[in-house]
Amino acid sequence: MVHRKIRFAAPAILFGWLALAGLNGLANAEEAKPAEAPAAAPAAPAAAPAAEAPKPKIDSGDTAWVLTASALVMLMTLPGLALFYGGLVRRKNALSTIMHSFIILCLISVQWVLWGYTLAFGPDIKQLIGGLDFLGLKGMTGAPSSYANTIPDFAFMIFQAMFAVITPALITGAFAERIKFSAFVVFTLLWATIVYDPLAHWVWGNGWLQKLGALDFAGGTVVHISSGVSALVAAIVIGKRKGHGKEIMAPHNLPFTVLGAGLLWFGWFGFNAGSALAGNALAASAFVATNTATAAAALGWMVVEWAETGRPTVLGAASGAVAGLVAITPAAGFVGPISSIILGFLAGIICYIGVTKIKAAFGYDDALDVFGIHGIGGTWGAIATGLFCSKAVNDGGADGLFFGGGFGQVTNQIIAVGASWALAIVATFVILKVVDAVMGLRVTDEDEVAGLDLSQHGETGYNL
Repeated sequence: MVHRKIRFAAPAILFGWLALAGLNGLANAEEAKPAEAPAAAPAAPAAAPAAEAPKPKIDSGDTAWVLTASALVMLMTLPGLALFYGGLVRRKNALSTIMHSFIILCLISVQWVLWGYTLAFGPDIKQLIGGLDFLGLKGMTGAPSSYANTIPDFAFMIFQAMFAVITPALITGAFAERIKFSAFVVFTLLWATIVYDPLAHWVWGNGWLQKLGALDFAGGTVVHISSGVSALVAAIVIGKRKGHGKEIMAPHNLPFTVLGAGLLWFGWFGFNAGSALAGNALAASAFVATNTATAAAALGWMVVEWAETGRPTVLGAASGAVAGLVAITPAAGFVGPISSIILGFLAGIICYIGVTKIKAAFGYDDALDVFGIHGIGGTWGAIATGLFCSKAVNDGGADGLFFGGGFGQVTNQIIAVGASWALAIVATFVILKVVDAVMGLRVTDEDEVAGLDLSQHGETGYNL
C-alpha cells in the first residue's frame, strides 16, 4: 500500500514542479516581448517618390530547408508509420498494414497533383474550397509561392503533399486487420478529396477558419483531429475484429513499433519546423518546442502508467511520445519551451486516459488507438494552443489565455475543433456507407482468420 501511494504521489509532485516552472516561464516570456518601436520619424516631403516594394525573390536556403522538410515528412509515413503500425498488429497482418502506408504514398502523391492541391490551395471560393485553377498543377512555373514568397510554388506544393499523404495513412490503424484492400483504396481517395482537401483550405488556404483567426501551425485540426475522429467513425461502422475481447491480439513486433516511433519523432521536425516555410528563427523555435513537448509527453504517459499498473512499458513510452508529437503540432510555432513542457506532459496523461479508459468504457475496436492518440491528442493540442500561444514567440499569432489575451483565442480554437470534428464525422460516415453499399468494406470471416497478408496479397511477412 505504501509503495502504491508513493507511485501515485510521484506524478503529482512532478506535475506540481512543472506547473510552478511553467508559471515562471510564462512570466519570463511576457518580459521577453519585444520593446515597443520608437516613434516614427517625420514623413518624407510629399514630392519624394514612394519606394517600390521589393519583388518576391526565391531564397536558396529557405528552399533547401522546405525540400528537406518535405522529405522528412515523407519519411514519417514510409517507413515511420508503416513500421509503427506494422509492429502493432498480429503477425498475419503485418504486410497488409505496411502496404496501407506504402500505397497511400502512391495514391495521394498522384491525387494531390491532379486535383487535391488546387482544392486545398487554389484561389478561394467563398472561404470553403479552392478553385480549379491549379488542376494538374496548371499554371505553376516554379515562381515564388503566394503562400511563402521565398520558395518556389513547387516546393510549397510538395511540402503540403506530404501532409496530405500521412493524414489518411493515420486512419488505417483504426480498421487494421479487417478491411478489404479494394475498399481501402476507394475510401482513401474519397476521404482525401471530401475531408482533407476542404479542411486544409479552411485552415491554411484563406478559408473561413483562417479568416476567423484560428491558429494551427502544422496540422492539429487538418491532420490529427480529422484523421483521429474519422478513425473512430471507421472503427464503429466497420465493426470489431473477429474475436475482439476474447482472443489475445498483442503486437507481434514491438521493436518495429519503437523504431517506427523514433522515425516519426525524427521526421516530425520536418512536419513542425518545416511549417515555418523558411530556414529562420521561427523554424528553430518550432523545432525546440516539438522535441521538448514530445519528451515531456513520453514521461507523462510513463509516470501515470507506472503509477497505475506498477510497470512502465516500452509501448507506453512510445505511445506517449507520439501523443506529444500530435499535441504540439498546432502550437509548435506559437509557444515557448516551458509552455511546451506543460502541454506535452498533459498530453501524455490525457491520451493515456483516452487509450485505456475511454476506449474501454465505450467498447469500440480502434485497433491501433488512432482516436485515443490523434483524435484526443489533436483536440487537446488545438485548444491548448489558445491557452499557451504568445506573440513573444510569433508576432503573427496571438496572445493566449495565459498570456493576457483572454478567452478570445481559446474560443477561436474551440470553433475550429468543432468544425473539424463535424466535417470528419459526417463526411466519413457517408463515405464508408457508400463504399460498403457498392463494394463492401470487410473481408470475409475466413479471410480475416487467415490474415490479410495471405487473403488480400497472397504473401506472408515471415517465412521461418
